[in-house]
Amino acid sequence: MSDDISKRCCLANESEPTVTRSTVPMWIIVVTLVLLFFGGLYFDSHGDWGNQKLYKPFTSAEQLETFQPKSGAAAVMAQGRASYETVCGICHGSDGMGKPGQAPALAGSEWVTTKGVNRLAHIPLAGISGPLQVKGQNWNLAMAAMGAALPDENLAAALTYIRSSWGNQAGEVTADEVRNIRAAIGNSPPMLSREQLLALPE
Repeated sequence: MSDDISKRCCLANESEPTVTRSTVPMWIIVVTLVLLFFGGLYFDSHGDWGNQKLYKPFTSAEQLETFQPKSGAAAVMAQGRASYETVCGICHGSDGMGKPGQAPALAGSEWVTTKGVNRLAHIPLAGISGPLQVKGQNWNLAMAAMGAALPDENLAAALTYIRSSWGNQAGEVTADEVRNIRAAIGNSPPMLSREQLLALPE
């Protein structure tokens, strides 16, 4: 009896191993596919593939031009536009057409297109209050010295932009002109009336 058992053990040990095929459980396949699907969604939404801001940020050559480095007159106009839109455009509008009951138009304004820049520069440096006529329309508002906090170069660029935009065709305003006017009126000058403004040389 013991001999039979030992023979069977020996025969079992001498037999060659066989490979058996086993299938992957279906739940593992489903979970893997679900993870891949949601991983792909996450990658698409966070990977910026095809993001219009990266691959198609400009709609025209003119729009692209606004982001290019500038020099000379183009640099002055770009700086002037940025300063204008930050400080002045809120009331006078980005198109220079003003806002009813809030601020008069600068486009075509006789106060903007003057030969000299003395009166024009006084307005943002000192402010103006009381009745004023602009393009045949009466205004009776107060404007604080909105340009007083701007550096001379920025205010000069903003005034140049105003005098050269929306159909206005007037000369450039230089930083030296702004600096001289600022020095002449001092810090915190009183607001000007229309009569005081007209009394100044143009």
